[in-house]
Amino acid sequence: MANRSEREERRFTIRMQKKLVVLFGIVLLAFVGLSLRLIYINRDNGEQYKKQVLEQQEYTSKTLVARRGDIFDSNGNPLAVSEKIYNLIIDSKVINDKEAYYEPTMAALDKYFDIDMNAVRKWVKENPKSAYYVAAKGLTYGEVEGYLNFMNDETASKNVKGIWFEDNYKRNYPNGTLACDIIGFTNADNNGAYGLEEYYDDVLNGTPGREYGYLDEDENLERTTKPAVDGYSLVTTIDATIQSIVERNLKSFNDTYANRAREGLGANNLGCIIMDVNNGDVLAMASYPNFDLNNPKDLSMYYSQEAIDAFTDEEYYEKLNGLWKNFCISETYEPGSTMKPFTVACGLESGKLTGNESYTCTGAYEVADKKIRCHNYKYGGCGTVNVKQAIEQSCNVALMQMSLTIGKDIFLQYQQNYNFGLKTNIDLAGEARTNTVVYNSSNMRPAELATSSFGQGFNVSMIQMITGFCSLINGGYYYEPHMVKKIVSGSGATIQNIEPRVLRRTISTSTSNTIIDYCNGVVTEGTGKAARPAGYRIGGKTGTAETLPRGNNEYVVSFMGYAPADNPKIAIYVVIDRVNDWVQDNVKLACLLTRDILTETLPYMGIYMTEPISEKEQQELAAKQLEITLAYTAPPEETTETSAEGENAEGTPTEGTTGDDAASEQNGGLNLQWKNFPVDPATGYLKDPATGDLIDPDTGQNMSRSDFTAIDG
Repeated sequence: MANRSEREERRFTIRMQKKLVVLFGIVLLAFVGLSLRLIYINRDNGEQYKKQVLEQQEYTSKTLVARRGDIFDSNGNPLAVSEKIYNLIIDSKVINDKEAYYEPTMAALDKYFDIDMNAVRKWVKENPKSAYYVAAKGLTYGEVEGYLNFMNDETASKNVKGIWFEDNYKRNYPNGTLACDIIGFTNADNNGAYGLEEYYDDVLNGTPGREYGYLDEDENLERTTKPAVDGYSLVTTIDATIQSIVERNLKSFNDTYANRAREGLGANNLGCIIMDVNNGDVLAMASYPNFDLNNPKDLSMYYSQEAIDAFTDEEYYEKLNGLWKNFCISETYEPGSTMKPFTVACGLESGKLTGNESYTCTGAYEVADKKIRCHNYKYGGCGTVNVKQAIEQSCNVALMQMSLTIGKDIFLQYQQNYNFGLKTNIDLAGEARTNTVVYNSSNMRPAELATSSFGQGFNVSMIQMITGFCSLINGGYYYEPHMVKKIVSGSGATIQNIEPRVLRRTISTSTSNTIIDYCNGVVTEGTGKAARPAGYRIGGKTGTAETLPRGNNEYVVSFMGYAPADNPKIAIYVVIDRVNDWVQDNVKLACLLTRDILTETLPYMGIYMTEPISEKEQQELAAKQLEITLAYTAPPEETTETSAEGENAEGTPTEGTTGDDAASEQNGGLNLQWKNFPVDPATGYLKDPATGDLIDPDTGQNMSRSDFTAIDG
């Protein structure tokens, strides 16, 4: 009997399990069916139901957008501004409240706004209880001004109801391509991408506010507002005039060499940085190719529409990313002979060199069974040179022997002191990491030490080189490079001053003075003669580096210099990456580009000529002035229209000022067009190409020629 009972109990258990399985299956099928139904409803009618729910709520909530802070150059000229724009909102519920409102409101919309009236009429009829329909986005003040003036006539507009405006902001870059690598841009979500816009995104972006509306117990509409907090603005170290000088000369170089030896740009990359030697301020930074900040995805400057249409998505964004990168901070390369002053400074400061040594160069030097050539090996080498002459003549053999005297450990220690292999921490997004492209104690052998002494075998960025070089010529102080000197509120109040930061001492004052003397000789006696602008004494060092793979005859040429020669105030670094020419190892190209930039920059900065000007140089200056004048009197490119902004207490737009007007107010009501005039090399003042008048670069006032004393050549 016991066995039978146990069997019955087991049969009962199995039967129940089957029922449970069936029941679970039914529930699961029902759940799946319900889920599919909800998905179907949401797909086909989700927006309609969502709107119905919102219309039945007895409260309203509206986000109040914060204004993104502006970006200015060091003189207060706007580089990036946020201009108010308006979305046109239609309230069907109000329009349909009285029959008398409908036609006058439709007529006003048709008259004052360029919108699809058929779509508007259809919406108002089909959605009589809707309070929110966006009829147009991104309207400027000029596009809403006519309607606002009409609404001020209470008699004419008394039956026009249910139209209001929603505030927003649009980022505008009044100078187009100027300083595009520095500034960066904003995406559709108003977040910064690249440059200052990305690095200082949290500072520039404010905090949105919110307006709440609800019905109280007496059905009165009550409102509570949490105001938006606008973002802070940036005052940069950039001087827009110097920046424009640099960019114009880079473009001129590109135009000269584009499509010369191969189809394409004048060089794979062009870059220039100008820095204040004594505080790390970056006065100008530019690379080529550049792009329009107001339309950063436009490739038409460099590719035909047919070519653009043929790009895959991957190719298209690869081209854009290449265009947006800042060559001056994001790319690395072998520096070449601009490294030689660093090596010599290391030897002098460590005591391994006295400066009295001499070396014999026969065109090559053997290190660890490897014969390494000097740049002029075809001509039998440099002969016997001392340390200064090794810098002036850029002798690789002498530098290799110096490095072996210095030794690996000291050489690597000073490389780190100069910040090679480390980020400079410049306040720009996208600085390259270089810790993996320099040697360390475990992989630097004698041959690597020898080639590193003259800048081959390891990589640097432009910002690393010029920042370290400034420490060689300013008494040994390594300043952290920076782009922003002040953060201010919307009213102009200073929130934070960004002071220069000395990170370390690289060399002593005496060693620094010696390096200045050696580099002055490069321009007066050595490989950098072509870099000297007429009327000035400058110093510097040339550089030529063969790219990988070796033997392809592809080179990066550069010049790194400073002015004035005996009391450096600014440093300049020009890099030409694989010029579009049949012969690439022509360092004179970098020297001449440097000369052209300094010819305009130095007088603008008030650094006046101290040297006699030859008749040939006078002719060259006259030709340069004509070239500049022609550049500035060419037909203007299409510019982006700026809009006015403003609003009254109810959030309705009011007459405002354009971006240009705002800039004029900040500069005493002056027209800032003169900021883009070329520099007159003889006086250091700006010159109006149309009239020939001289303009004070600080005030914009016309100056008489009689105010100046001619320089005796």
